[in-house]
Amino acid sequence: MPRVALVTYDPRPEPSRDDDLPVLRDALRAAGAEADVVFWDDAGVDWGAYDLAVIRSTWDYSWRAAEFVAWAERCAKVTRLANPAEVVRWNTDKRYLGDLAAAGVPVVPTRYLAPGDAADLPDDLEYVVKPTSGAGARYAARYTPEQHETAVRHLARMHEEGLTAMVQPYMKGIDARGERALQFFGGRLLHASRKRAVLAPGTAFDAAKVAHPGLEPWAPTPAELSVAERALAVVPDEHEVLYARVDLVDGEDGEPRVMELELVEPNLFLFLHPESVPRVVETILAAAAGQPAA
Repeated sequence: MPRVALVTYDPRPEPSRDDDLPVLRDALRAAGAEADVVFWDDAGVDWGAYDLAVIRSTWDYSWRAAEFVAWAERCAKVTRLANPAEVVRWNTDKRYLGDLAAAGVPVVPTRYLAPGDAADLPDDLEYVVKPTSGAGARYAARYTPEQHETAVRHLARMHEEGLTAMVQPYMKGIDARGERALQFFGGRLLHASRKRAVLAPGTAFDAAKVAHPGLEPWAPTPAELSVAERALAVVPDEHEVLYARVDLVDGEDGEPRVMELELVEPNLFLFLHPESVPRVVETILAAAAGQPAA
């Protein structure tokens, strides 16, 4: 009987927001596995007792990125970790977009402002400011040039907390065509979804946001699938990647660009795609048995 740890965060006092977790746990158990839901920062967990630890909804990691990466490295020394620690380390810092761009993958144009850098913000277009380590639109906001002083305060707040900021043009195509999420499992496309824009004009960077508004199933175009596969080919240890989500938006030319490449804890949206559950379970069990992820 394979032992699988489904790794999440401790949401107390709030209930968990991961609706997929009980579905996946129960499906694994029905398939003959011993599946436990465990917190990544629970010092009492014996990670070596598991055949596989699958990072699922560690949604507090961006507040504790260094601590989380250190945990991933410790865990990977005693069991198989999905995704691997090297991938986790690379993907927790969104400066990976620079690696994708250098490899010729079309991405949303991005500049980085580290603590100590001047507030070099656009004065001729609408733009987005967000941290290089973030999830769920945490500390993200969009600005017009007329909102320069507000954006500077946002930037200063992040720098005070030691965060490096990303500055990107606001991709207006998202307002009309939404953001598409292509999800891969075991190296193959699992399913895809589309959502509306997350960042509404005037929403404060530290306000709570709905991470996946208007989520609906989506049939990816050949161009979207091509860009997603090109992005995944750049990932370190790409053949060891069990799961991935590639978030795409349209550029000014109408062609898809990578907004983010989620390899740490992307929501699987199994509630939207219940037909994908058997394949996810089959792939996890194969990984627990030591078979290559892709």
